[in-house]
Amino acid sequence: MLTSTPATSAAVSSERHDARLFPAGNSLPFFLVTTLFFLWAIPNNLNDVLIRQFMKSFAITRFQAGFIQSAFYIGYFVLAMPAALLMRKLGYKAGFMIGLVLMGTGAFLFWPAALVARYSFFLFALFVIASGLSFLETASNPFIAQCGDPQTAERRLNFSQAFNPIGSITAVLVGTIFIFSGIELSPQQISAMQAAHQYEAYLRQETLRVVRPYVVLGLVAFVWAAWIAVTKFPTIRGESSSAQETHGRIRDLLRYRHFLLAVAAQFLYVGAQVGTWSYFIQYVQDYTHRPEKVAGYFLTGTLFAFGVGRFAASYWMKFVEPNKLMGVYSLTNTALVLVGVFLPGWIGLWAIFLTSFFMSLMFPTIFALGLKDLGDNTKIGGSLLVMAIVGGAVLTPVMGLISEAFHSLAVAYLVPLVAYAFIAYYSFSGAKVRLAE
Repeated sequence: MLTSTPATSAAVSSERHDARLFPAGNSLPFFLVTTLFFLWAIPNNLNDVLIRQFMKSFAITRFQAGFIQSAFYIGYFVLAMPAALLMRKLGYKAGFMIGLVLMGTGAFLFWPAALVARYSFFLFALFVIASGLSFLETASNPFIAQCGDPQTAERRLNFSQAFNPIGSITAVLVGTIFIFSGIELSPQQISAMQAAHQYEAYLRQETLRVVRPYVVLGLVAFVWAAWIAVTKFPTIRGESSSAQETHGRIRDLLRYRHFLLAVAAQFLYVGAQVGTWSYFIQYVQDYTHRPEKVAGYFLTGTLFAFGVGRFAASYWMKFVEPNKLMGVYSLTNTALVLVGVFLPGWIGLWAIFLTSFFMSLMFPTIFALGLKDLGDNTKIGGSLLVMAIVGGAVLTPVMGLISEAFHSLAVAYLVPLVAYAFIAYYSFSGAKVRLAE
């Protein structure tokens, strides 16, 4: 067994500090793929606005609105493995193009969904969008991790992922400004509008407000797919077209304990992130009694903190091992969520607000640590880590059920608390590469 001495640790730290972050000679492909991290964050975080908007426009419960995230993240789950299998034959570039076309198609489906005013149609459109994002994430994360110096894989992926919260902020601002009307009716006003036969027209107008942002998103997706199609991409390790190439097998991954724990950590992390943001607007309204637009701006602020956290983490990883930094952040979030659960109100609000900064490094760091030393199993491993995103589909409705059962949204935040505790364990112990005998 190798032992670490202060001298060797210093040498490794120096090597990590000096290693090249960006891939030489492939600036355009790196830019195009890094921009995808920004782009797919927009539909992801528009969901947080849609939950509140559809509760109003379709007059549905918090639990029913949670199915927005279920339809979305099931799309990730169902398509991640087909995406990986297709990219075995066609490569990452094909994955980017197919993902963007599916994303654009799903976005355009919002138009007919709004015209017929069917909640189930919107859920189908979200499923199609998420199917496209599954291709994009299955391709983008391992592409970025492997397209440069292995010593800087975690930093490089954190850098690219840092553009994801910029897309998130853009999405919530767009949703708050263009989707939220600011009109929140009291029960008495609803009764009066129903008596005057005006309530259905109001609901229809609220539903139609979601169309324009999604049509614009669809257009951007199609344009980006065309740009990627005409750009030459580098061959990434494991993308050889040789008939003798080994692509790895799922059963081989069972030997990698660090990978299996990464899948569990990613499932819990995505559930924690999605659940936290999905109900954040409602948390603000329940415990501070602010209107929906103000609550939307609070969500924008916490997403800004998330973005700052991503860039900060990319910098600190020059000096601190990624798993240790994530462990400290996980323990911090565990404490912050405890405050949010037991001190709901302005103190709890700011505690939940700050969790976004400390959760920011978790997805890319878990992803990169899980792919360590997988070799020919990297692509299939990446698809399974993307499939773990289904945690957002599972834990978000669970939070809704807990909220309704206990008549307290604060209690529902115990779900992210458990997730952060497990991620802390993974960071300090489970992320070590150990091959099963």
